Amino acid sequence: MRGEPDVDAGFDPAKHEMDQTHYFEDVAVGQEFPIPSRTLADANFAAFQLASGDNHPIHYDIEYCRARGHENLLAHGFQALIQTAPGAGMLPHYFGDALIAFIEQSSKFLKPLYAGDTVYPMLSVTALEPGRTTGVVVLRSTLHNQRRELI
Repeated sequence: MRGEPDVDAGFDPAKHEMDQTHYFEDVAVGQEFPIPSRTLADANFAAFQLASGDNHPIHYDIEYCRARGHENLLAHGFQALIQTAPGAGMLPHYFGDALIAFIEQSSKFLKPLYAGDTVYPMLSVTALEPGRTTGVVVLRSTLHNQRRELI
């Protein structure tokens, strides 16, 4: 009838999942979880500046950067880090409800990341630490640029 919404009784929002749930015992050391590549535009830098409150001109003033020998706006280390956020790829869908917490993080930045660079993030399983009822999946995150440099 007109005015009444079409209802699909066979549709169940609870079954709208990207992947079936996997568990600790389903994971192997060396397993990789790629995150989609992306090119960092000026808008990404502006959004990060707004969210972080960082106001150092090396991140938003191109002339300041050039005067100091940089080719473009220089990304903040945390701006590079967030490109490897597990939620940006399939990892949370792989684990589904079995994913409980993000426990710790450490970083080492090797090369500069500039506006206009394209990044290729990857998460790799480096260790599996079984517990009594749960387990910890240890990941290494890497970020390469279009020049094949490890950032």
